[in-house]
This record gives sequence, C-alpha cells and structure tokens, in this order.
Amino acid sequence: MENITKIQLGNNGPLVSKLGLGCMRMSSIWGGPTPDETESIATIQEALDNGINFLNTGDFYGAGHNEMLVGRAIKGRRADAFISVKFGAIFHNGQWLGLDLRPLAIKNFINYSLTRLGIETIDLYQPCRMDGSVSIEDIIGTVADLIKEGKVKHIGVSEVTADQLRQANKVYPISALEIGYSLADRQIESELLPAAKELGVSVVAFANTAEGLLTGDMKAPLPQNDYHTHFSRFQGENLVENLKKVEVLKKLAADKGATPTQLAIAWVNAQGAHIMPLVSMSKRVRLPENTAAMNISFSVEEMNLLNDTFAIGAILGGTYLQR
Repeated sequence: MENITKIQLGNNGPLVSKLGLGCMRMSSIWGGPTPDETESIATIQEALDNGINFLNTGDFYGAGHNEMLVGRAIKGRRADAFISVKFGAIFHNGQWLGLDLRPLAIKNFINYSLTRLGIETIDLYQPCRMDGSVSIEDIIGTVADLIKEGKVKHIGVSEVTADQLRQANKVYPISALEIGYSLADRQIESELLPAAKELGVSVVAFANTAEGLLTGDMKAPLPQNDYHTHFSRFQGENLVENLKKVEVLKKLAADKGATPTQLAIAWVNAQGAHIMPLVSMSKRVRLPENTAAMNISFSVEEMNLLNDTFAIGAILGGTYLQR
C-alpha cells in the first residue's frame, strides 16, 4: 500500500495518519447484522500495519461492542494506535433516546470505555454533539479534569457550530473537530471550517461519500426498505437530479483511472493540510483503494469542475447531516 502522510491534531497535538479508520460499521447499526468480527479485527490490524493509526469509535456503537472489538484488535500493540472515542448518545433497543452530557455521566462513561478498550488512557475524547442541556463549560471542563487524572490525552468535539467550537476552545484547547464533509455536504465551509482553521483545530471529516451518494453505485429509485429513503435527498426527483451530478464525478473518475469513491475521498483530502478524511471500513479489501485515494491530485480545471457541479445547494434534499 501507499505510505500515509501525517497530520498534526491541533496547534501542539500529536502527529497521526491523515487517513482515519472509522470503526462504526464494524458493529450493528440501527439493529442490523454485526459484520464478521474476525474480518473487522483483521482490517484494523492491517490498517495499523500500513500506518493508518487513527481509529475512531464511540461508546454507543453497538452498545459497547465496537469498543470491545477495537480493544481486541489493538491488544499487544497499543503504541501503534491513536484511539478516538465519542460519548454522550443514549440508545435503548436500537432507538435513539437523546444525550446525557452531565459531568457525572461523563465520569461514568469514561471508565466503561477504558475497560472495554483495555487501555489506561483514551487519546482523543469527545462529546458526540451538544444539545444545550448542559453548558459547554461543564462538558469540556469535565473532560479537562479527566486529562488531569490521566484518563484522557486530548479533547475533541463533534457536530458543533462555529460558536460552540469557539466556546469549547476557550475552556480547554480543542485538538480536533469531527464533522460530516463531502462534495455533497459543504455547508460547513461558510462558518465552521474557517473557525476551525482560525483556532488551529484539525478537522476529522466523515461521510466523505455522502452516505453512498458519491460512490457511483446508487440508482433511482431505491428499494423501499433502504434506510436512505428516510431522507429527502434520496427520494423521488431529488435523487434523480442528484444522480445527474454524480455522473460528472463518475466521468472524471473514469478519465483519471480511479473510482468515484476515491475521488470523493481525494477531494476532502485536498481541502487542507489540517483536514483528515475519516473512512468507514470493515473489510481489508477496501484498504488499498481508500489508501490510494490519498495520493490522487486534481488540476485546477478538475477542481473547478467538481466545485461548480457540487456547489452549495446543488444537491437537492437533506440528510441527518443538515440539522
């Protein structure tokens, strides 16, 4: 595989791989089946072997299953892995109930995560989002206390506004912002991305293919039982029109001898030295393609074509990313 370049998390943070491995899909999602655990563990270990050391999980992924899986994968090679953990989401029987960001809850969550992962310190710990029920000062202040205790090394935030990012950074230096970002979802470019750059916060960008829209594999109409149909972007004429834009991506990919998915990842990668594409994988076969995407570059004309085709507002309808 290709060599993975490094990215510094925050102004004074550690160097990690510029391609991150999202582990969420290695566990049951919304009540679906659990992927083959042996293959998932092998995928994590092969990623580590090839320099992809940023592993992203959450204590609510598969009700703790994901953390236990990651823990098994990194056993005996803790130094090879940088572990990012999200907390705060509450599920019951696969249903979203809301958030619990109380300091007492955070202090409880961290101990369960450390036990499931089999480690003494979490490298990057972050609330999965904010809901206003608890002040940002209390949330970030509690995680800062965990740093003093030696249970956490760096603080991140996820799915926040520019104002929330600034508030959090005043309490304690924020190393990373995790947020959805792709050619099809560029709304964060107006305020949030400039704020992150201004503050020296690195960006961990997930959903690079916009929930599969940019893979080039999607066709209209989708089957009725497809979870995508819950979102207006994937319904009726919206999907038909959106897939016309994807045809431009597919043609450019063919011209460059790449896949649409690779170009989608490469576009995110090209948006800045402080931006990391976070790619979900649960099979080793995906690693070479996604790693190779990090070495794809664009001419000025190619970048202009993509930016014009996928300008803000060009993709019709919304997803969960637009809240």
